[in-house]
Amino acid sequence: QVQLVESGGGLVQAGGSLRLSCAASGSISRINATGWYRQAPGKQRVLVASITSGDSTRYADGVKGRFTISRDNAKNRVDLQMNSLKPEDTAVYYCNAEIYTSSSPLVGIAYWGKGTLVTVSS
Repeated sequence: QVQLVESGGGLVQAGGSLRLSCAASGSISRINATGWYRQAPGKQRVLVASITSGDSTRYADGVKGRFTISRDNAKNRVDLQMNSLKPEDTAVYYCNAEIYTSSSPLVGIAYWGKGTLVTVSS
């Protein structure tokens, strides 16, 4: 059983910073691409940032220059450093990862965390 657990959300004033972490556990053989998504109230879940196993990164236009995604392969962890936060960044942030497990060594499976709430006050 694979689990993704996010942490680091909370309430912060506009202009502040937060660091989100996502830890993967279970029978993990390899983690391919990972990403952070967010879902604001009444809106669809959208990609915020992603990072491949080769450390190539992508960012949504609205967070470029403010957010940084990184991963620690030894710890099966991916972080999202969020700076200069804006009220429009308020959302539930979800971690996503394509994971190869001992029971599925040839086909990666997409796993999701349960999310962590980020609230940015103006």
